[in-house]
Amino acid sequence: MREVIIIGSGPAGFTAGIYTARAGLKPLLIASSVEPGGELMKTTEVENYPGFPTGLQGPELMAAFQEQAERFGTEVLLDDVIEVSLKGDIKIVKTGGGETFEAKTVILATGAAYRELGLPKEKEFSGYGVSWCATCDGFFFREKTIAVIGGGDSAMEEAIFLTRFASKVYLIHRRESFKASKIMQDRALNNPKIEVIWNTEVAELLGETRLTGIKMRDTVTGSEKDLELDGLFIAIGNDPRVWLVENQVELTAERFIQVEGRSSKTSIPGVFAAGDVIDPTYRQAITAAGSGCVAALDAEQYLQDVN
Repeated sequence: MREVIIIGSGPAGFTAGIYTARAGLKPLLIASSVEPGGELMKTTEVENYPGFPTGLQGPELMAAFQEQAERFGTEVLLDDVIEVSLKGDIKIVKTGGGETFEAKTVILATGAAYRELGLPKEKEFSGYGVSWCATCDGFFFREKTIAVIGGGDSAMEEAIFLTRFASKVYLIHRRESFKASKIMQDRALNNPKIEVIWNTEVAELLGETRLTGIKMRDTVTGSEKDLELDGLFIAIGNDPRVWLVENQVELTAERFIQVEGRSSKTSIPGVFAAGDVIDPTYRQAITAAGSGCVAALDAEQYLQDVN
């Protein structure tokens, strides 16, 4: 019987591991057999994480997270959780490797995945001209020409934020009107650095080792033309990874895990959630890490109360 099982291995998961291990709870952290480390494993330069003034690579940062968690006694298992039963006092976690674990508490740190365009070279160009995070990567595009794909509030926010750095921002949308709120539309449309390209989708990413432009397709006429770019920011939403628990814990309208206020407490006693799986707004490594700390402290308090 485990005191704590942590599902997920991004900044939230590993931070929860650090805190619960230091509390003597001997956590088991089930990372992933394919993508341990979360979304930061796909990021090249990380310059905004406190404590690293010269920056570092995303995988390097996550390796440091894991090393610190293991140093304090977190057991890391590289396997995939395929089934959980959370509603009883004893939580049951099953892995793809055929193991079954029992625990008094579970911390869900499964993260969220940015939606992709589904084009060839998209993953290859990630960190080399293609990004899903303006606050992470905008700084690298000073005085450059970039484009943002999307039509919701997040796309407007990304485009407006990027005007702080880029000399020109194209806002590309596949329809003739945005679904964003009027105030966000007005801010984007009235920004002199932003030019909207309506009724257009990205048909192809251009470049050899990094993005140099895109091939655009008119969604009305079908005609195509190329656009030279230094960067492309994809802002078409993200999907929280909740398939494992969607029929057990309460979700928000946006299908993120619902938690109580600023805590990590879910609708099930003894089950806590942290990181991007509860956060549709900020989606930063630093906020995910803080969230993991909250979950660890909440789990520790719960165990003190029930033991």
